Amino acid sequence: MLGEGILKGMAETAKNFAGSFVSAERLTTVQYPEERIAPIEATRDFPFLVFDMENRDGGGPEWEAGMRCVACQICEKECPPKCIYIEKSKDKKLDYLGKAQYYPARFDIDISVCMSCQICVEVCPFEAIKMDTEFELSTTDRFGGLLLDREQLAKPNEYYHKIHPTEAAQVDARLAEAKTKADTRQTNAAIAAAVKGAEIPARTSAGGD
Repeated sequence: MLGEGILKGMAETAKNFAGSFVSAERLTTVQYPEERIAPIEATRDFPFLVFDMENRDGGGPEWEAGMRCVACQICEKECPPKCIYIEKSKDKKLDYLGKAQYYPARFDIDISVCMSCQICVEVCPFEAIKMDTEFELSTTDRFGGLLLDREQLAKPNEYYHKIHPTEAAQVDARLAEAKTKADTRQTNAAIAAAVKGAEIPARTSAGGD
């Protein structure tokens, strides 16, 4: 029948409209901003940078000392709208594996250009950049106010766990496993070096006799 789909759609709308007067589950209108709906875990708006206090050595502010990002610039290269700007540091700091790594001397994201595609998250090999759920970022400055620097982007791992608990737990498990393997390799290397160092004097002594 001509227009059958339109009639079915209108019937569904009428059903929901009538039901909203008798069913609390159908009261979907929220009086924003006084009332708010908690975002679901899969929500993604704009990227932010994760930092852990145990990941870095040296001084600097808390967010800078624990930054996971090593300025590899993969996210900058893969970003479709080219809204990420990174400058690599000249020196290095230790990461969570105890390996000396570069860090971002500059890390800016222009959220007026960002399309929330999450490609930067998917290509990051260091679990350093994740998607935020914050969307209230309006500003009177349409240029500088929407260009976020590394300090504005940096948020602790605890915040990541708060907005994406399942994903954050999986990431922490992978990082902990990688750290355990790295610690084991370092321990084995230290034992091997100690054994080798003890064998050399023994051989020298035996040769002298």
